[in-house]
Amino acid sequence: MDWEPISETELWDKIISAEGRMSPQVLRLWESIKIPPEKWVEQTYGTVGGGFWVVAVIGGRVIWFNDIEDGFNCSSYIVAGKLSEYFCNQDELEIAVQNVLAIIETGRDSIARRSVPIPGEWQSR
Repeated sequence: MDWEPISETELWDKIISAEGRMSPQVLRLWESIKIPPEKWVEQTYGTVGGGFWVVAVIGGRVIWFNDIEDGFNCSSYIVAGKLSEYFCNQDELEIAVQNVLAIIETGRDSIARRSVPIPGEWQSR
């Protein structure tokens, strides 16, 4: 089976479904940070699908959909239109927005970040 990038219509289906699962507090934050989906460049893995869909911006962070791994992520950026970090979390949108709320409230990221495998020899303890 060949991978195909997610269409904007399919992405909207995921967004609308997630909005229905958001708590009132998370939904209020979501309403204030969401943007119409737009493709942003990511140099490591994003070139295959023409970039990744960014769906929210807050400060120096964005929430974006990794359609290779089928999940939402929160990453930093320096230049608008270009993701600075690649993650492969498989979170639902409401989890990613909840994490942004946790960062605002506590100053700490509450989600462990999953990156791509790093080549090299695994060493047992």
